[in-house]
Order: sequence, then structure tokens, then C-alpha cells
Amino acid sequence: MDLKDCKIYLVTDEKACNGKDLYKCIEEAIKGGVKIVQLREKNISTKDFYEKALKVKEICKNYGALFIINDRLDIAQAVGADGVHLGQSDMPIEKAREILKDRFLIGATARNIEEAKKAELLGADYIGSGAIFGTSTKDNAKKLEKEELKKIVASVKIPVFAIGGININNVSLLKNIGLQGICSVSGILSEKDCKKAVELMLKNFNYIRRWWYV
Repeated sequence: MDLKDCKIYLVTDEKACNGKDLYKCIEEAIKGGVKIVQLREKNISTKDFYEKALKVKEICKNYGALFIINDRLDIAQAVGADGVHLGQSDMPIEKAREILKDRFLIGATARNIEEAKKAELLGADYIGSGAIFGTSTKDNAKKLEKEELKKIVASVKIPVFAIGGININNVSLLKNIGLQGICSVSGILSEKDCKKAVELMLKNFNYIRRWWYV
């Protein structure tokens, strides 16, 4: 699947499911239109991460969605994921590319133009930028202003996905930015109906893009 076909990108957080089964939420989200799933785990053992990754990979494979691992190159390689996403404090992009070659997608977090340009130069396939509306999943995440996000998008040729507090109620505020798509965590997983949440988000995002191209 080409990244240009991806509009809604799901980043997992089991706590955001509010007691619902994570795997069922992921499956329903993909049914609703999610094309990329990133498994993000910070506080579990390598063994548990590996086992969870195998389950999520199987779901993604069944529905043709891309499967990304957050941070961990070893897990991505071990389960045969489609790629890995690297934050500013993770392994350098150039080293990850040296290890993974062209067999894996590499996503990078960029909070300003300099970081975005550097990520592209070093071999990143896409960029995630935020937190556009703030976020509860990262305690130290700083809010990224809309104008700065627009500059980031304009500064690179690779796809840019906005992230940070995006949900069905505020996605319409992201018009006229030229984003490839949006990443969401609780905006999908915390909704009672994950499939419907994605469908509404996708509908609103596509509506935004039509306005932009008129």
C-alpha cells in the first residue's frame, strides 16, 4: 500500500480503549478506514511487546493495513512489520535506515521545520507532527501551532501526518494545511464505536481536502 492512499493513521494506547478489547478496537478502526496502525508500547517487556505485535500484525494483514512499530527496530524485524516510527530521542534515522535498508518504512517525529527537513534528508518516508491540539498520551508534548504545521508541510516532499488530540469534533480545523493525513489515538479508541468514529473522521478529512483543492 502506498502512503499516499493513507489518510487515517491509528496509534495504539490500550488505556484509551476504556476497558474495550484493544484488538477488537483495532479491527473495527481498520474496517472504518484506518490504513496504518502503529503499535506503541512503553512499559511492557520485550516478550509481551513481541506477542502483542504478532496479534496486531495478523489483524493488519487480514485487512491490508500497514503495520508500524513504535521505536523498536528489533520488534519490527522480528515480527516482519511494515515499518518503524522513530521519535527525536530514539535511534537516529540514518542508523535505522542502515540496519533496515529499504525493506521497512521509517517514520519520524518532527516538531519544527529543521527537524522535518533533517528527517527527510536522512531517509524518513513520512513525518508525524504535533501535538496540534495537545495530547494526553505524552506528558511533555508541546502544542504545535497550526501555522508552524503548515510550514512543516511546505518544507518537505514526503507525506506529513498531524497528530495530537485529533478527533471527530476538531479535525475540520485542519483545513488548508495540505496534510497527507491525520494520526489519532483516543479520538478513535475512546469512542464507543471505533468504526463509526473513523468513518466520520475520514468523511470530514476528505471534505476538508475537497475544499482545499477547489
